[in-house]
Amino acid sequence: MKLIVGIGNPGVDYDRTRHNVGFEVIDRLARRLAPGEPARSRFNGSTIEVIGDEEKILLLKPLTYVNRTGESLSEAVRFYKLNPAEELLVVVDDVALPCGSIRLRTEGGSGGHNGLENIASHLGSATWSRLRIGIDAPRPGQPLEKHVLERFRPDEQDTIDAACDRAAEAAACWINEGATRTMNEFNPA
Repeated sequence: MKLIVGIGNPGVDYDRTRHNVGFEVIDRLARRLAPGEPARSRFNGSTIEVIGDEEKILLLKPLTYVNRTGESLSEAVRFYKLNPAEELLVVVDDVALPCGSIRLRTEGGSGGHNGLENIASHLGSATWSRLRIGIDAPRPGQPLEKHVLERFRPDEQDTIDAACDRAAEAAACWINEGATRTMNEFNPA
């Protein structure tokens, strides 16, 4: 079993915001792996279970808001008795990366992202894969909270859509080929 979690905020007010690129990738992955499969309400989130060639995959969009993502995610990890280091991928926005870039890591810090901090707190570890999608840093003088909750500018939209598509491809590669192969193929040189 593999668990792929997209970080984001629930509700139409947050659709297509910078903080919700994790949800965008989960939606794309669901269309790719389980077209037409309805979402279920489980683990305080929206889930789609996919039966892959070799194992089950659970796609999860927590409905707990970004800062409490660990509550939902840890329920699923405990229920399925998962080893986060091998069986968990978290898709997350990153203000430290240029808009549209993606990067996979198998461990590391939160980079100040409250959702990642909450996950590490609930799991008691920071050793799990995270697929970071660049959303750019705030403009000078712009508060971080405002930046992550705004929608992408029209001149950024094509870039972020392509990044979400590429991130969904990277997540599919992670499922089938593992983290090392995915990093070699998708991380910038």
